[in-house]
Amino acid sequence: MFKSKTPANGRNGVANGADGGGAPAQPLGSAAHSTAARAESSPVSCIGSGMSIVGNVECSGSAQVFGRIEGELRASELVIGEGAQIQGSVIAQEVTVSGTVKGTIRAVRVILQGGSVEGDIFNRSLSIDENSVFEGASRRDENATEGRREIATERSSSVAARGPQTKIVESPPLVLSGLPSIDAAVQEH
Repeated sequence: MFKSKTPANGRNGVANGADGGGAPAQPLGSAAHSTAARAESSPVSCIGSGMSIVGNVECSGSAQVFGRIEGELRASELVIGEGAQIQGSVIAQEVTVSGTVKGTIRAVRVILQGGSVEGDIFNRSLSIDENSVFEGASRRDENATEGRREIATERSSSVAARGPQTKIVESPPLVLSGLPSIDAAVQEH
């Protein structure tokens, strides 16, 4: 990336390619910039700060979120930027959190960089900087991202197939023999 002076507006800008399009510019050293630099050859999907999505979002590659999502979010590499709000589960190989997540995170590597997570984190590697807030449980799981969708689907379908269940437990009858004072009182009446 380099700075150039665009003749159309006369201001300095950041060139993102031959046509000037591409992903939005991120400050050097930010989580979004480092992820974008690693995945320069593959496109990065971006949910902007003005966007709000209710439902599940699945991205086959890298993703950056700066808006609001209610639902499940899946990506290979995921950056949850400053100001982003996720309410639901997050599943990715690598997750960097600078925004807010309320829900479960399942990832091989989780990095909290000034973000807030309220929920459980299942991971192989977890890094939390001093400016982050984490309220929940962290569990080391070598296969944090594998097979979770199938297990959840099997559980919900087996519960639905069985329907509501009740179990009646009967107590054994009370035996009064062996207590002479009670036996005598019962015989008198």
